[in-house]
Amino acid sequence: MCGRFSLRTPASQVAEAFGVLPFADLQPRYNIAPSQPVAVVRHAQRELALLKWGLVPSWADDPAIGYKMINARGETVATKPSFRKAFKVRRCLVVADGFFEWQKTEGKKQPHYIRLKHDGPFAFAGLWEHWAREGQEIDSCRRQ
Repeated sequence: MCGRFSLRTPASQVAEAFGVLPFADLQPRYNIAPSQPVAVVRHAQRELALLKWGLVPSWADDPAIGYKMINARGETVATKPSFRKAFKVRRCLVVADGFFEWQKTEGKKQPHYIRLKHDGPFAFAGLWEHWAREGQEIDSCRRQ
């Protein structure tokens, strides 16, 4: 599963592609990494929002757990305690227009950038959570 992706598409085009209102502060990003804000379309609200990439379950004591939870396996997403509830009620689309996969050759890692032929936006299936403790709140997500 990829650990880096891009979203260079203008907010108005993203909004049109997913049938949501545009997000004013959506800036082009070429190398989105875990723990950074990512654009998602939350299903129930039908809204475009920025969430932290790295799921922090609502029951977690420490939000640092999100650093370990950036991707989910389709085979276990419905049963793992860390995201079982989010799978039932808090699904989202993680918006991107390209992603990186790495190939190891001769001891070196070579990145390959993958995008659609028409270079438009697409989405990864995702889950999102709301975490709150002592006045701190985090909306976070995880890709499948």
